[in-house]
Parts: sequence; C-alpha cells; structure tokens
Amino acid sequence: MAPNLTNSQRAEILTQALPYIKKYNGKIVVVKYGGNAMTSEDLKQQVMDDIVLMSLIGVKIVLVHGGGPEITEMLAKTGKKSEFVDGLRVTDRETVEIVQMVLAGKINKSLVNLLEMKGGKAMGLSGIDGHMIEAEVKDERLGFVGKITGVNVEPVTDLLEKGYIPVISTVGCDRAGNVYNINADTAAAQIAGAMKAESLIAMTDIAGILRDKNDAATLIPLIDIEDAETLFREGVISGGMIPKVECSIDAIRRGVKKVIIMDGRVPHAILIETLTDEGAGTMVVADKSAV
Repeated sequence: MAPNLTNSQRAEILTQALPYIKKYNGKIVVVKYGGNAMTSEDLKQQVMDDIVLMSLIGVKIVLVHGGGPEITEMLAKTGKKSEFVDGLRVTDRETVEIVQMVLAGKINKSLVNLLEMKGGKAMGLSGIDGHMIEAEVKDERLGFVGKITGVNVEPVTDLLEKGYIPVISTVGCDRAGNVYNINADTAAAQIAGAMKAESLIAMTDIAGILRDKNDAATLIPLIDIEDAETLFREGVISGGMIPKVECSIDAIRRGVKKVIIMDGRVPHAILIETLTDEGAGTMVVADKSAV
C-alpha cells in the first residue's frame, strides 16, 4: 500500500514528474524483463503497473522478456537436465521446442493478459513472427542457440502506431525454418538499436555496475563507452555483468541514446528511473561529457 499522502503531496509528486512525462512522451523505451522481477509475483505486478502507466502517459513501451527459470523448470518436468556452456543453455531440438512453448506460449501470453487486466493494450509477438529475429547457429556445441543475423522491427512499429504495448519473446528463426533460443539481453539491445530507442532499461538482479561487487554503496551511476573499456580491463565489470555491459555498448552503437542497467527487485524501479530526479542503477551512454 502507498503511504498516506495529502492531496498537496500528491500534487507535488505529479508536478515533479511533469518534465519527465514531457521528455518521454512519444519516445520509444525498450524494457528487457527477466530475473527475480519476473519470478516474484509481487514484483511482476508492480512492473506491469509501471509499464501500463508509462504507456498511458504516451511513452511507446516495448517489453522484451526471457524466462530461463521457467524453461529450466519445464525441462525438469520432462526429465531433461539443463546443461550450460559458457553460461549459455545447450539446446537440442527437443529443448528448443520446449523453449518456444514456454517463452512464446506460457510466459508471453500471461504477460499480455496481465497488462490487459491492468488497463493496458498489449499484443504478444515472438521473434519468429514476421521473421522479426533472424538467426544462425552461434556455436555448434550449443545446438539451437542463435546468433542474431538480422532484426525486422516493422511488426513492432506497426503495433506501437496502433497504441499497443508489444510483448516480445526471444526466440528466432532462420530461412530454413529452424527455431533458435536467443539471449534476451542481446535481442533487447538489437531491437532497441533498430528502433533508435530513447532508452533501453535492462532489469537485472543487482543494483547496477558496482566498483566493489559486494557493496551496493559503490554503485557507479554513469559511465560511457570509454569508461566501460577501462572497467573491463580493471576487472570491475566481471562475471555475468560482462555480457550485459557488452549488450549495452552494442545498443548505444546502434543508436540507442542511453541504457540503464538496474535492479529489477526494487519496487517501481522503472518509474524511479524515468519520472524522477533520483534515477536508478547505472546509466551507459556514448559520451558522458554530453549528458
């Protein structure tokens, strides 16, 4: 429940948000959704509330989602053990069918339904629809794990023009009809880049880029590409943060104005980032001197 606010306090909050509402009105914001924000029911409700609110004030929201934990759970139910190479799931033909069923079916449609129940207009897509995400084999050892070779965002822009929130599951295909499991961070970066999005919000399970990974107080709020290269060399960006920052840089180079790596476990983190002075997580830009 929200704290008890007076009418004047509510008015003050709305007044403070107004410049940000003006700034983002009509702009494209891509949200990559996954991790604990997806597995916690309370957080899922809050994220969907935030997305509907952003849409209703005129932001063109595109929701790109993964679903690793649910895929693992479904594989276990069918007696298949999940194997990983360099952090990527080994995906044989049977596994990719399960991936498609879970991502493009169960998860995608449940998110669409939830957004609709909260007053939004949403439409589900997979990377196969309209051959939005074309892919090829990334590494023979991984099977049907895809490397993106092309992105066609026309189906997404068509939905945005009609006032829908596109909800995209990250499976792709090739011209021979093979289906591929696609990393959601990579897909979100390339979709955001192809759409020249105002921002890409990457929801993770940590606060952002930390100078000391064990101390949330060492959050680095703003970096540019040059800073990132230094932080890679120093080992500050390490482990699972490496691919997230690499995807962020890729998105920036493809034309996204800024990428925010944020903790999806923080209630209403999307609204804090977009509609307040406070911001959330680490912002990645091409050149911070221009911010």
